[in-house]
Amino acid sequence: MMRGSSCWLNRRAEQRFRLLAISTVKSAKIKLLLFCCVALTLLAFFTSASSFILWNNHTPPLPHSSDSRKGYSIVMNTWKRYDLLKQSIKHYSSCPRLESVHIVWSEPDPPSDALLKFLHHVVKYKSKDGRQVKLRFDINKEDSLNNRFKEIKDLETDAVFSIDDDVIFPCSSVEFAFDVWQSAPDTMVGFVPRVHWEDPLKEDGNKFRYGGWWSVWWTGTYSMVLSKAAFFHKKYFILYTNEMPSSIKEYTTKNRNCEDIAMSFLVANATGAPPIWVKGKIFEIGSTGISSLGGHSDKRTECVNRFVDVFGRMPLEYTSVKAVDSRNIWFW
Repeated sequence: MMRGSSCWLNRRAEQRFRLLAISTVKSAKIKLLLFCCVALTLLAFFTSASSFILWNNHTPPLPHSSDSRKGYSIVMNTWKRYDLLKQSIKHYSSCPRLESVHIVWSEPDPPSDALLKFLHHVVKYKSKDGRQVKLRFDINKEDSLNNRFKEIKDLETDAVFSIDDDVIFPCSSVEFAFDVWQSAPDTMVGFVPRVHWEDPLKEDGNKFRYGGWWSVWWTGTYSMVLSKAAFFHKKYFILYTNEMPSSIKEYTTKNRNCEDIAMSFLVANATGAPPIWVKGKIFEIGSTGISSLGGHSDKRTECVNRFVDVFGRMPLEYTSVKAVDSRNIWFW
């Protein structure tokens, strides 16, 4: 009786030990899993926090040549938003390979002496590494969106970064996009993708539809990058000025819309290739633009179909390629 009881007690003790061991292992696994979750959460937080610091990105620049023609010029469109213009020029003047800034001015009055003095001072103060960024105002008599693509006679770089005065990208993002453009200098390289869709069953006669950001996000496909933030070769200024059909330029002037789609058509028609979308964080520093107004997508759809009629075909090409700077991500 005692021997059987002793065996039973031993088995109970052994079972308790096994349960304790299993519980200990499970507890260790749970603690390890919780630790990993906390570590990843903190990592994600600090990564996003560091990139959130206003427009400052301390990613080391890629090696580059000191040849001035290896740099780029900014062509900035503006209209009576002097505070935004000052803010943008102050930011971009510190970008490492920026050679010059050309401000497209289409206002009835010339820039004031106070504005000129401020901007020249800012550019001189923010220029780095012993270089001096040049500042130019390209004055236009006519108020037209086509002015942003007029030929610039004294443009010294092949690369042009076309940008609006109310959007800002970190210099590191701009420099990376410039590197991408150098690998494909005949195409457009930009931060804001859009897409067109063929819709032959539409009863309104529009064969194509214009797709905004959500269409790109949903499908992962695009066929345009908007010139509000894009690199392209300066030769397209000459083509736009001298060879863009006058009916398209008249349409964009009258409707104050779609000059960016017209440039996308022009480049795609010349190259037969799609643009390249570069991932980058955009900071909107101005008020909501025309894209928020009612009927914006329908107006852009009308532009696409008008331009197709003028060109005689649809030159835009689809792509799903996105350029990402792997130095700024942990997993790729």
